[in-house]
Amino acid sequence: MSQTDLLSTLDRLSHPHVLVLGDLILDRYTWGNAERVSQEAPVMLLRAQRREQRLGGAANVCQMLRGLEASVECAGVLGDDADGQVVRQLLSDCEVGQAMLLSDARRITTVKQRFIGKAAHRHPHQILRVDDEVRDPLHVHLEAHLIESITEQIGKFDIVLISDYGKGVCTPKLLQGVIKAAKLQDIPVLVDPLKGSDYTRYRGATALTPNRVEAETVIDCTITDEKSAFAAGVALCNGLDMEMVFVTLDHDGMALVHTDGRSKLFPTRPRNVYDITGAGDMVLAMIGLSLAAGVSPENATQLGNVAGGLEVEQVGVAVISRSQIRQELLNQRRPGAGKLVTLDQMEQIALAMREQGRRIVFTNGCYDLLHVGHVTNLSEAALMGDSLVVGINSDASVRKLKGPQRPVIPEHDRAAMLAALECVDFVLVFNQETPHELLHRIQPHVLVKGGTYRRDEVVGHEVVEAYGGEVRVTGVVGGISTTNILSSLAQSQAKSQGESAGKIADLEKTAREAA
Repeated sequence: MSQTDLLSTLDRLSHPHVLVLGDLILDRYTWGNAERVSQEAPVMLLRAQRREQRLGGAANVCQMLRGLEASVECAGVLGDDADGQVVRQLLSDCEVGQAMLLSDARRITTVKQRFIGKAAHRHPHQILRVDDEVRDPLHVHLEAHLIESITEQIGKFDIVLISDYGKGVCTPKLLQGVIKAAKLQDIPVLVDPLKGSDYTRYRGATALTPNRVEAETVIDCTITDEKSAFAAGVALCNGLDMEMVFVTLDHDGMALVHTDGRSKLFPTRPRNVYDITGAGDMVLAMIGLSLAAGVSPENATQLGNVAGGLEVEQVGVAVISRSQIRQELLNQRRPGAGKLVTLDQMEQIALAMREQGRRIVFTNGCYDLLHVGHVTNLSEAALMGDSLVVGINSDASVRKLKGPQRPVIPEHDRAAMLAALECVDFVLVFNQETPHELLHRIQPHVLVKGGTYRRDEVVGHEVVEAYGGEVRVTGVVGGISTTNILSSLAQSQAKSQGESAGKIADLEKTAREAA
């Protein structure tokens, strides 16, 4: 399906009523500066600056569905404690129904607490995670209560999503009771499974959304290509009596396999992944919403790919909206549009690339009238690392540098042309006369400038060298520059105007003589 057709499908989505069953989790974050090693023990000392509380697990699926404009109710069990009340309040804040959300005084609410430190006020890293949880199966009375509540109300839902994080809520008896009740009323059930070797608890569900590792574990295979992904999907369909399986394959996209053997791989646009947290929940939410709204599994897979891709480009868990997905689909229709980023986005992408050991190259300029000299320098710069980032001066800053007649081409067009080049990975526009702020925040490994400069003449060299980066200068293509091109055009125009004036004078002279 084309991007235009997907846009039309997205715009026609209704607002289905979705039930989410599973393990609700509270994610707690403590952010701060990792200033030094403690004098008391060989551990980092974190000076806390801010704290956050977010929904996790099945609760996160609920808030993601709300971001996609679904009507949502959740079913599950929380501890009868303060953390459980926080989860309830956060769910209320995003208007998630809680009539089937029970409390159990014998359990604690699952909490994942992460401590994240920034070294020298930048580069946040997770220092420690502390989990408070109970994994024991639900008490039989609560299990029976949930089964009764869900089976009585299941008829009002368009789909049931099961989010199993292995915290004891998704017992085999509960899941089978819900799946059978849903089947009786022809309501689809979509499962995001727990990593493990026994998936019989999900038998009879409509579909499953395992990731590569989960599928490999349960089938005891290795998924290395399209063929092996399809084989895993077929085995899951046949072994678990399911209509279809969506196998998420990280950077390879998603494989959709039907029980009748029809299979297709849906590749995803290359992303700069810097946080996979919440990606599985986002895929589950988007595919679930789509199926509930009557979208075909193939189109649901494509929308799931887009939503999951947007999620991994965010910091931490982020709620993705329909408008964001729509903008992404619009961007994908324009060559290179996915490379256009803001400085905030580029700072986060650069952080992820450094953590992955990728070498960042940066260059900057006006790039007014893109010519062979620019392309040559950019191609050389791209060979110096793994990703080439290009900063271009805004129209306002070009006027300050070059005069009121420049630029000839506006900034959005200049950025689009650069983004269309294969050697360029990211393009961002900046308003300042120098790229100093960009260098401070992106911190490239290499700063490159084309021309006859010495290294110490390259603007921003002192910023890059201060943190241990390097500065390089590429060559020039003789006789080629924007100034020369514009001068040549002006001369040609003047010559043409002169010749036209001469012809007019000759005609006037001829007319006078004839008179």
